[in-house]
Amino acid sequence: MSDFDLAVIGGGAAGFFGAIAFGEAHPGSRIVIIEKTNAVLGKVKISGGGRCNVTHACYEPKAFTKHYPRGEKSLIGPFHRWGATETIDWFASKGVKLKTEGDGRMFPTTDQSTTIIECLLEAATEAGVEIYYRCDVETLFADGDGWRVCFLEGADITAKAVLLASGGVRNGSGVRLTEHLGHKVIPAAPSLFTFKIRDPRLMDLSGVSSPMVKASIPELSLEAQGPCLITHWGLSGPGILKLSALGARALADRDYRFDVTINWLNRSRQEVEAALQKEREASPKKRVRSGVQSLDLPNRLWAQLVDFAEISKETTWSNLPKRGRLDLIEQLVASQFSVDGKSMNKEEFVTAGGINLREVNFKTMESKIVPRLYFAGEVLDIDGITGGFNFQAAWTTGRIAGESAAAAIFDPC
Repeated sequence: MSDFDLAVIGGGAAGFFGAIAFGEAHPGSRIVIIEKTNAVLGKVKISGGGRCNVTHACYEPKAFTKHYPRGEKSLIGPFHRWGATETIDWFASKGVKLKTEGDGRMFPTTDQSTTIIECLLEAATEAGVEIYYRCDVETLFADGDGWRVCFLEGADITAKAVLLASGGVRNGSGVRLTEHLGHKVIPAAPSLFTFKIRDPRLMDLSGVSSPMVKASIPELSLEAQGPCLITHWGLSGPGILKLSALGARALADRDYRFDVTINWLNRSRQEVEAALQKEREASPKKRVRSGVQSLDLPNRLWAQLVDFAEISKETTWSNLPKRGRLDLIEQLVASQFSVDGKSMNKEEFVTAGGINLREVNFKTMESKIVPRLYFAGEVLDIDGITGGFNFQAAWTTGRIAGESAAAAIFDPC
Protein backbone atom coordinates (compact mmCIF):
# COMPACT_ATOMS: atom_id res chain seq x y z
CA MET A 1 0.00 0.00 0.00
CA SER A 2 1.28 3.44 -0.94
CA ASP A 3 0.35 6.68 0.76
CA PHE A 4 -0.16 9.80 -1.35
CA ASP A 5 -1.11 13.37 -0.63
CA LEU A 6 -3.26 13.51 -3.76
CA ALA A 7 -4.63 10.79 -6.01
CA VAL A 8 -5.86 12.00 -9.40
CA ILE A 9 -8.18 9.63 -11.23
CA GLY A 10 -7.82 10.29 -14.94
CA GLY A 11 -4.78 11.14 -17.06
CA GLY A 12 -6.32 13.79 -19.27
CA ALA A 13 -5.84 17.55 -19.48
CA ALA A 14 -7.80 18.34 -16.30
CA GLY A 15 -6.16 15.60 -14.28
CA PHE A 16 -2.65 16.62 -15.29
CA PHE A 17 -3.27 20.29 -14.65
CA GLY A 18 -4.73 19.52 -11.23
CA ALA A 19 -1.79 17.31 -10.28
CA ILE A 20 0.73 19.91 -11.48
CA ALA A 21 -1.08 22.70 -9.61
CA PHE A 22 -1.00 20.66 -6.39
CA GLY A 23 2.72 20.01 -6.78
CA GLU A 24 3.50 23.63 -7.60
CA ALA A 25 1.49 24.79 -4.57
CA HIS A 26 3.31 22.40 -2.23
CA PRO A 27 6.67 21.11 -3.53
CA GLY A 28 7.72 17.73 -2.23
CA SER A 29 4.18 16.34 -2.18
CA ARG A 30 3.41 12.77 -3.17
CA ILE A 31 1.01 12.87 -6.10
CA VAL A 32 -0.21 10.09 -8.36
CA ILE A 33 -2.18 10.17 -11.59
CA ILE A 34 -4.15 6.96 -12.11
CA GLU A 35 -4.86 6.15 -15.76
CA LYS A 36 -6.80 3.06 -16.75
CA THR A 37 -5.32 2.86 -20.26
CA ASN A 38 -1.73 2.54 -21.40
CA ALA A 39 -1.42 6.20 -22.45
CA VAL A 40 -2.20 9.62 -20.98
CA LEU A 41 -3.42 12.85 -22.61
CA GLY A 42 -5.11 10.99 -25.45
CA LYS A 43 -7.59 13.73 -26.30
CA VAL A 44 -4.83 16.35 -26.23
CA LYS A 45 -3.00 14.32 -28.85
CA ILE A 46 -5.83 14.14 -31.39
CA SER A 47 -7.61 17.43 -30.75
CA GLY A 48 -7.61 20.15 -33.38
CA GLY A 49 -6.47 17.76 -36.08
CA GLY A 50 -3.38 16.87 -34.07
CA ARG A 51 -2.51 20.50 -33.31
CA CYS A 52 -4.31 20.88 -29.93
CA ASN A 53 -6.64 23.86 -29.65
CA VAL A 54 -5.35 24.95 -26.23
CA THR A 55 -7.74 27.85 -25.55
CA HIS A 56 -9.55 30.76 -27.19
CA ALA A 57 -8.52 34.40 -27.50
CA CYS A 58 -11.27 35.79 -25.29
CA TYR A 59 -10.07 37.54 -22.15
CA GLU A 60 -13.23 38.73 -20.39
CA PRO A 61 -14.57 35.97 -18.11
CA LYS A 62 -18.27 36.63 -18.59
CA ALA A 63 -17.87 36.79 -22.37
CA PHE A 64 -15.88 33.54 -22.28
CA THR A 65 -18.65 31.70 -20.39
CA LYS A 66 -21.16 32.52 -23.14
CA HIS A 67 -19.60 29.67 -25.11
CA TYR A 68 -20.79 26.99 -22.67
CA PRO A 69 -24.28 25.57 -23.23
CA ARG A 70 -23.94 23.95 -19.79
CA GLY A 71 -21.87 25.53 -17.03
CA GLU A 72 -22.03 29.17 -18.10
CA LYS A 73 -22.94 30.71 -14.73
CA SER A 74 -20.82 28.32 -12.68
CA LEU A 75 -17.64 29.20 -14.59
CA ILE A 76 -17.75 32.99 -14.22
CA GLY A 77 -15.95 32.97 -10.86
CA PRO A 78 -13.37 30.33 -11.84
CA PHE A 79 -12.49 32.20 -15.04
CA HIS A 80 -11.81 35.33 -13.01
CA ARG A 81 -9.20 33.29 -11.13
CA TRP A 82 -7.76 31.33 -14.04
CA GLY A 83 -8.81 32.17 -17.58
CA ALA A 84 -7.28 32.28 -21.02
CA THR A 85 -4.68 34.88 -20.02
CA GLU A 86 -3.38 32.75 -17.14
CA THR A 87 -3.30 29.65 -19.36
CA ILE A 88 -1.32 31.46 -22.05
CA ASP A 89 1.11 32.83 -19.47
CA TRP A 90 1.56 29.44 -17.81
CA PHE A 91 2.44 27.69 -21.06
CA ALA A 92 4.74 30.59 -21.99
CA SER A 93 6.55 30.17 -18.66
CA LYS A 94 7.22 26.59 -19.71
CA GLY A 95 8.62 27.68 -23.07
CA VAL A 96 5.47 27.00 -25.10
CA LYS A 97 4.20 29.94 -27.14
CA LEU A 98 0.66 30.00 -28.51
CA LYS A 99 -0.62 31.68 -31.66
CA THR A 100 -4.09 33.01 -32.44
CA GLU A 101 -5.87 32.16 -35.66
CA GLY A 102 -8.47 34.32 -37.38
CA ASP A 103 -11.42 32.71 -35.62
CA GLY A 104 -9.87 33.12 -32.15
CA ARG A 105 -8.64 29.55 -31.69
CA MET A 106 -5.20 29.28 -30.11
CA PHE A 107 -2.62 26.62 -30.93
CA PRO A 108 1.05 26.05 -30.12
CA THR A 109 3.24 27.81 -32.67
CA THR A 110 4.63 24.40 -33.61
CA ASP A 111 1.16 23.25 -34.75
CA GLN A 112 1.90 19.99 -32.94
CA SER A 113 -0.11 18.59 -30.03
CA THR A 114 3.02 16.76 -28.92
CA THR A 115 4.37 20.16 -27.84
CA ILE A 116 1.59 20.42 -25.26
CA ILE A 117 1.90 16.80 -24.21
CA GLU A 118 5.65 17.06 -23.66
CA CYS A 119 5.15 20.29 -21.71
CA LEU A 120 2.59 18.71 -19.38
CA LEU A 121 4.66 15.55 -18.87
CA GLU A 122 7.77 17.59 -18.05
CA ALA A 123 5.82 19.87 -15.67
CA ALA A 124 4.32 16.84 -13.96
CA THR A 125 7.76 15.32 -13.50
CA GLU A 126 9.07 18.58 -12.02
CA ALA A 127 6.08 18.62 -9.65
CA GLY A 128 6.90 15.12 -8.44
CA VAL A 129 3.88 13.44 -10.02
CA GLU A 130 3.89 9.67 -10.43
CA ILE A 131 1.76 7.98 -13.09
CA TYR A 132 0.09 4.60 -12.72
CA TYR A 133 -0.89 3.12 -16.08
CA ARG A 134 -3.46 0.36 -16.73
CA CYS A 135 -5.04 0.85 -13.33
CA ASP A 136 -8.83 0.78 -13.21
CA VAL A 137 -10.32 2.19 -10.02
CA GLU A 138 -13.10 0.00 -8.69
CA THR A 139 -14.28 2.21 -5.85
CA LEU A 140 -13.43 4.96 -3.38
CA PHE A 141 -13.82 4.76 0.39
CA ALA A 142 -13.53 7.56 2.90
CA ASP A 143 -10.78 6.46 5.27
CA GLY A 144 -10.48 8.67 8.32
CA ASP A 145 -9.41 12.10 7.10
CA GLY A 146 -8.47 10.70 3.69
CA TRP A 147 -9.33 8.12 1.07
CA ARG A 148 -8.71 4.52 0.15
CA VAL A 149 -8.56 4.00 -3.60
CA CYS A 150 -9.34 0.41 -4.57
CA PHE A 151 -8.27 -1.02 -7.93
CA LEU A 152 -9.93 -3.82 -9.83
CA GLU A 153 -6.56 -5.54 -9.80
CA GLY A 154 -3.59 -4.94 -7.52
CA ALA A 155 -3.03 -3.29 -4.17
CA ASP A 156 -5.05 -0.37 -2.85
CA ILE A 157 -3.56 3.03 -2.16
CA THR A 158 -4.46 5.75 0.31
CA ALA A 159 -4.56 9.49 -0.29
CA LYS A 160 -5.32 12.57 1.75
CA ALA A 161 -7.41 13.96 -1.12
CA VAL A 162 -8.84 12.68 -4.39
CA LEU A 163 -9.31 14.60 -7.63
CA LEU A 164 -11.78 12.92 -9.95
CA ALA A 165 -10.98 13.89 -13.55
CA SER A 166 -12.09 10.74 -15.31
CA GLY A 167 -13.56 12.46 -18.36
CA GLY A 168 -17.07 12.39 -19.77
CA VAL A 169 -19.51 10.16 -17.92
CA ARG A 170 -20.30 8.20 -21.08
CA ASN A 171 -17.69 5.64 -20.05
CA GLY A 172 -19.46 5.00 -16.76
CA SER A 173 -16.45 5.23 -14.46
CA GLY A 174 -17.31 8.69 -13.14
CA VAL A 175 -20.87 7.54 -12.48
CA ARG A 176 -19.80 4.40 -10.67
CA LEU A 177 -17.26 6.18 -8.47
CA THR A 178 -19.46 9.07 -7.38
CA GLU A 179 -23.04 7.86 -7.20
CA HIS A 180 -22.29 5.55 -4.29
CA LEU A 181 -20.88 8.59 -2.47
CA GLY A 182 -24.23 10.36 -2.77
CA HIS A 183 -23.63 12.51 -5.85
CA LYS A 184 -26.20 12.91 -8.59
CA VAL A 185 -24.85 12.37 -12.09
CA ILE A 186 -26.65 13.96 -15.04
CA PRO A 187 -26.84 11.30 -17.81
CA ALA A 188 -24.47 11.69 -20.74
CA ALA A 189 -25.55 12.97 -24.14
CA PRO A 190 -23.27 13.72 -27.11
CA SER A 191 -22.57 17.45 -27.34
CA LEU A 192 -20.44 17.86 -30.47
CA PHE A 193 -21.65 15.88 -33.45
CA THR A 194 -22.28 16.24 -37.17
CA PHE A 195 -25.62 15.98 -38.94
CA LYS A 196 -26.52 13.03 -41.15
CA ILE A 197 -28.39 14.34 -44.18
CA ARG A 198 -29.32 12.71 -47.46
CA ASP A 199 -30.20 15.43 -49.93
CA PRO A 200 -29.51 15.91 -53.67
CA ARG A 201 -28.17 19.42 -53.01
CA LEU A 202 -25.23 17.92 -51.13
CA MET A 203 -24.45 15.05 -53.49
CA ASP A 204 -20.87 14.89 -54.81
CA LEU A 205 -19.86 17.93 -52.73
CA SER A 206 -17.91 16.14 -50.00
CA GLY A 207 -15.04 18.37 -48.88
CA VAL A 208 -16.66 21.62 -50.03
CA SER A 209 -16.96 24.24 -47.30
CA SER A 210 -18.70 27.57 -46.89
CA PRO A 211 -16.65 30.08 -44.88
CA MET A 212 -19.52 31.50 -42.80
CA VAL A 213 -23.06 30.17 -42.53
CA LYS A 214 -25.91 30.69 -40.11
CA ALA A 215 -27.38 27.34 -39.12
CA SER A 216 -30.64 27.20 -37.21
CA ILE A 217 -33.17 24.75 -35.81
CA PRO A 218 -36.40 26.77 -35.88
CA GLU A 219 -38.46 24.41 -33.71
CA LEU A 220 -35.94 24.86 -30.87
CA SER A 221 -35.20 28.55 -31.57
CA LEU A 222 -31.49 27.73 -31.82
CA GLU A 223 -28.94 29.20 -34.19
CA ALA A 224 -25.18 29.32 -34.58
CA GLN A 225 -22.72 30.88 -36.98
CA GLY A 226 -19.45 29.56 -38.34
CA PRO A 227 -17.82 27.64 -41.20
CA CYS A 228 -19.76 24.68 -42.58
CA LEU A 229 -18.23 21.61 -44.20
CA ILE A 230 -20.13 19.28 -46.50
CA THR A 231 -19.18 15.64 -45.94
CA HIS A 232 -20.19 12.40 -47.59
CA TRP A 233 -22.73 11.86 -44.79
CA GLY A 234 -24.09 15.39 -44.39
CA LEU A 235 -22.98 18.59 -42.68
CA SER A 236 -20.11 19.29 -40.29
CA GLY A 237 -17.73 22.12 -39.42
CA PRO A 238 -17.60 24.61 -36.53
CA GLY A 239 -20.99 26.17 -37.27
CA ILE A 240 -22.74 22.81 -37.16
CA LEU A 241 -20.82 21.65 -34.08
CA LYS A 242 -21.81 24.83 -32.22
CA LEU A 243 -25.44 24.16 -33.06
CA SER A 244 -25.16 20.53 -31.92
CA ALA A 245 -23.76 21.66 -28.57
CA LEU A 246 -26.53 24.19 -28.03
CA GLY A 247 -29.19 21.58 -28.71
CA ALA A 248 -27.45 18.51 -27.27
CA ARG A 249 -30.21 17.30 -24.95
CA ALA A 250 -33.19 18.43 -27.02
CA LEU A 251 -31.79 16.75 -30.13
CA ALA A 252 -31.11 13.55 -28.20
CA ASP A 253 -34.75 13.59 -27.07
CA ARG A 254 -35.74 13.77 -30.76
CA ASP A 255 -33.48 10.83 -31.57
CA TYR A 256 -31.52 13.18 -33.83
CA ARG A 257 -34.38 13.62 -36.29
CA PHE A 258 -35.15 17.27 -36.95
CA ASP A 259 -35.04 20.00 -39.60
CA VAL A 260 -32.14 22.42 -39.95
CA THR A 261 -32.08 25.64 -41.97
CA ILE A 262 -28.82 26.83 -43.54
CA ASN A 263 -28.15 30.40 -44.62
CA TRP A 264 -25.10 29.65 -46.74
CA LEU A 265 -23.99 33.29 -46.84
CA ASN A 266 -24.99 34.46 -43.35
CA ARG A 267 -26.64 37.45 -45.04
CA SER A 268 -30.18 38.82 -45.09
CA ARG A 269 -32.54 38.27 -47.99
CA GLN A 270 -32.34 41.97 -48.78
CA GLU A 271 -28.53 41.89 -48.99
CA VAL A 272 -28.54 38.84 -51.24
CA GLU A 273 -31.26 40.26 -53.48
CA ALA A 274 -29.27 43.48 -53.84
CA ALA A 275 -26.16 41.49 -54.80
CA LEU A 276 -28.08 39.57 -57.46
CA GLN A 277 -29.58 42.77 -58.85
CA LYS A 278 -26.14 44.39 -59.03
CA GLU A 279 -24.81 41.33 -60.89
CA ARG A 280 -27.77 41.50 -63.30
CA GLU A 281 -27.05 45.16 -64.06
CA ALA A 282 -23.27 44.71 -64.40
CA SER A 283 -23.24 41.44 -66.38
CA PRO A 284 -26.63 40.85 -68.00
CA LYS A 285 -25.28 38.29 -70.50
CA LYS A 286 -23.39 36.30 -67.87
CA ARG A 287 -24.83 32.91 -67.02
CA VAL A 288 -26.39 32.66 -63.57
CA ARG A 289 -24.61 29.36 -63.03
CA SER A 290 -21.24 31.19 -63.16
CA GLY A 291 -21.86 32.73 -59.75
CA VAL A 292 -21.70 36.16 -58.14
CA GLN A 293 -18.27 37.49 -57.25
CA SER A 294 -19.53 39.50 -54.26
CA LEU A 295 -21.09 36.42 -52.66
CA ASP A 296 -18.48 34.19 -51.04
CA LEU A 297 -19.69 30.71 -51.94
CA PRO A 298 -17.82 27.77 -53.52
CA ASN A 299 -18.59 27.44 -57.23
CA ARG A 300 -19.70 23.82 -56.99
CA LEU A 301 -22.15 24.57 -54.19
CA TRP A 302 -23.49 27.62 -56.05
CA ALA A 303 -24.09 25.52 -59.17
CA GLN A 304 -25.91 22.86 -57.15
CA LEU A 305 -28.22 25.44 -55.57
CA VAL A 306 -28.89 27.02 -58.98
CA ASP A 307 -29.90 23.60 -60.30
CA PHE A 308 -32.18 23.01 -57.31
CA ALA A 309 -33.87 26.37 -58.00
CA GLU A 310 -34.66 24.89 -61.46
CA ILE A 311 -32.59 27.47 -63.32
CA SER A 312 -31.19 26.03 -66.54
CA LYS A 313 -27.48 26.00 -67.28
CA GLU A 314 -27.92 28.47 -70.15
CA THR A 315 -29.98 31.06 -68.24
CA THR A 316 -28.34 34.49 -68.12
CA TRP A 317 -28.99 37.22 -65.59
CA SER A 318 -30.96 39.22 -68.16
CA ASN A 319 -33.46 36.42 -68.80
CA LEU A 320 -33.69 35.06 -65.25
CA PRO A 321 -37.41 35.09 -64.38
CA LYS A 322 -38.64 36.51 -61.08
CA ARG A 323 -39.69 33.05 -59.86
CA GLY A 324 -36.22 31.66 -60.50
CA ARG A 325 -34.58 34.62 -58.75
CA LEU A 326 -36.78 34.21 -55.66
CA ASP A 327 -36.19 30.46 -55.56
CA LEU A 328 -32.43 30.99 -55.77
CA ILE A 329 -32.50 33.52 -52.94
CA GLU A 330 -34.49 31.02 -50.87
CA GLN A 331 -31.86 28.34 -51.43
CA LEU A 332 -29.04 30.74 -50.56
CA VAL A 333 -30.49 32.08 -47.31
CA ALA A 334 -32.90 29.36 -46.13
CA SER A 335 -32.02 25.89 -47.43
CA GLN A 336 -33.98 23.42 -45.35
CA PHE A 337 -32.63 19.93 -44.70
CA SER A 338 -34.02 16.95 -42.84
CA VAL A 339 -31.51 15.48 -40.39
CA ASP A 340 -31.75 11.75 -39.81
CA GLY A 341 -29.12 10.86 -37.25
CA LYS A 342 -25.69 11.99 -36.15
CA SER A 343 -22.06 11.12 -36.65
CA MET A 344 -19.60 11.68 -33.83
CA ASN A 345 -16.86 14.21 -34.40
CA LYS A 346 -14.02 11.98 -33.21
CA GLU A 347 -11.41 14.68 -32.82
CA GLU A 348 -13.63 16.83 -30.62
CA PHE A 349 -15.70 14.17 -28.84
CA VAL A 350 -17.44 15.90 -25.97
CA THR A 351 -20.51 14.98 -23.95
CA ALA A 352 -23.06 16.91 -21.97
CA GLY A 353 -23.76 15.40 -18.57
CA GLY A 354 -21.75 14.69 -15.46
CA ILE A 355 -21.64 15.66 -11.80
CA ASN A 356 -24.54 17.94 -10.87
CA LEU A 357 -23.01 21.42 -10.62
CA ARG A 358 -25.13 22.31 -7.60
CA GLU A 359 -23.18 19.70 -5.64
CA VAL A 360 -19.79 21.34 -6.31
CA ASN A 361 -18.19 24.36 -4.64
CA PHE A 362 -16.78 26.30 -7.61
CA LYS A 363 -14.52 28.36 -5.36
CA THR A 364 -12.54 25.20 -4.62
CA MET A 365 -13.96 22.52 -6.98
CA GLU A 366 -14.59 20.42 -3.86
CA SER A 367 -17.64 18.23 -3.39
CA LYS A 368 -20.31 19.78 -1.19
CA ILE A 369 -21.24 16.27 -0.06
CA VAL A 370 -17.91 14.60 0.67
CA PRO A 371 -14.86 16.45 2.06
CA ARG A 372 -11.55 16.32 0.18
CA LEU A 373 -13.14 15.01 -2.99
CA TYR A 374 -12.54 17.36 -5.93
CA PHE A 375 -13.75 17.44 -9.52
CA ALA A 376 -12.28 18.80 -12.75
CA GLY A 377 -12.89 18.60 -16.47
CA GLU A 378 -15.54 16.71 -18.37
CA VAL A 379 -16.67 14.66 -15.37
CA LEU A 380 -18.63 17.79 -14.48
CA ASP A 381 -21.85 18.69 -16.27
CA ILE A 382 -19.98 21.34 -18.26
CA ASP A 383 -19.35 21.43 -21.98
CA GLY A 384 -18.35 24.14 -24.41
CA ILE A 385 -18.68 24.67 -28.10
CA THR A 386 -15.76 23.88 -30.36
CA GLY A 387 -12.87 26.34 -30.40
CA GLY A 388 -10.70 25.65 -27.34
CA PHE A 389 -13.41 26.18 -24.74
CA ASN A 390 -13.50 22.62 -23.42
CA PHE A 391 -9.75 22.60 -22.83
CA GLN A 392 -9.95 25.94 -21.05
CA ALA A 393 -12.60 24.52 -18.72
CA ALA A 394 -10.21 21.63 -18.03
CA TRP A 395 -7.24 23.92 -17.30
CA THR A 396 -9.35 26.18 -15.06
CA THR A 397 -11.15 23.55 -12.99
CA GLY A 398 -8.02 21.41 -12.74
CA ARG A 399 -5.91 24.35 -11.54
CA ILE A 400 -8.41 25.43 -8.90
CA ALA A 401 -8.97 21.87 -7.71
CA GLY A 402 -5.25 21.18 -7.34
CA GLU A 403 -4.50 24.42 -5.50
CA SER A 404 -7.54 24.02 -3.24
CA ALA A 405 -6.69 20.45 -2.33
CA ALA A 406 -3.13 21.46 -1.43
CA ALA A 407 -4.40 24.32 0.73
CA ALA A 408 -6.89 22.07 2.51
CA ILE A 409 -4.21 19.54 3.40
CA PHE A 410 -1.18 21.70 4.14
CA ASP A 411 -2.67 25.06 5.08
CA PRO A 412 -6.10 24.39 6.62
CA CYS A 413 -7.98 27.38 7.94
